[in-house]
Amino acid sequence: MDPVWTTTVLLVPLVVVLTAGAFYLYSAVIGLLSKTSVRNKVVVITDALSGLGKDFGDMDSMPEVIEEILECYGCLDILILNSSMKFKAPVQNVSLEMDKLLMDNNYFGPTTLAKGVLPSMISRRTGHLLLINSIQGKLAVPFRATYAASKHAVQAFFDSLRAEVEEYGISVSTINHTFISPSSSESTEAASSKSIWSLLYTKKPLGVSPDEAATEIVRTLSNKRKEVVIAPSLPKVAIYARSFFPNVFFAVMAAGVNNAAASEKM
Repeated sequence: MDPVWTTTVLLVPLVVVLTAGAFYLYSAVIGLLSKTSVRNKVVVITDALSGLGKDFGDMDSMPEVIEEILECYGCLDILILNSSMKFKAPVQNVSLEMDKLLMDNNYFGPTTLAKGVLPSMISRRTGHLLLINSIQGKLAVPFRATYAASKHAVQAFFDSLRAEVEEYGISVSTINHTFISPSSSESTEAASSKSIWSLLYTKKPLGVSPDEAATEIVRTLSNKRKEVVIAPSLPKVAIYARSFFPNVFFAVMAAGVNNAAASEKM
């Protein structure tokens, strides 16, 4: 008789922004977890599904959350961190308070929670930290300066952490994705007409489907992959262009801003 495999999945209400795409994504991830090698594990996914109002900006809640998890389940095997607070505006129009709020939610929140669970993982010499980050952790686009800065910062933190905890048997993975869209049909049809700039910058960028993202997330956990980019081909090209042809990338971004300004005046 086959053994009964169970996966304990906790949905911790720590994410500020939850879109329809994100809701479908969580449903897909949870559905796939019990069917993979991630079995008999205690998994925490930070999200806002329960609507309890906690968020990554509330640093005082972090010790309480960690203590509750460890008291109830004794350990934590996998922590999936998905914090995303977005704000779009010209740099000169963004207040210092908004800058701090974005950094609290997108950087200090996930890093504080990760540091809180590390002692338990180190003592057990096992564990997996998965940061679900934005593609703007790799690319900075106009009118999202602080958001991109927070995503770059949290990316760098987990890149550094990965090397530090490898000796303890702890895996650290990062996933950089474009927008999660509930339906992929419209995105697929629009792919051929999108430029690199419009893909990264316009109000309706080409995204990835929840099923595609969920599959990559679970595959990353199962195979302990270190870094994954979930995006169509053009955003991936933009990442390489930023590294190898920075002046071209900067020119494309600047042209996009000029085009947007011209369109608003028409």
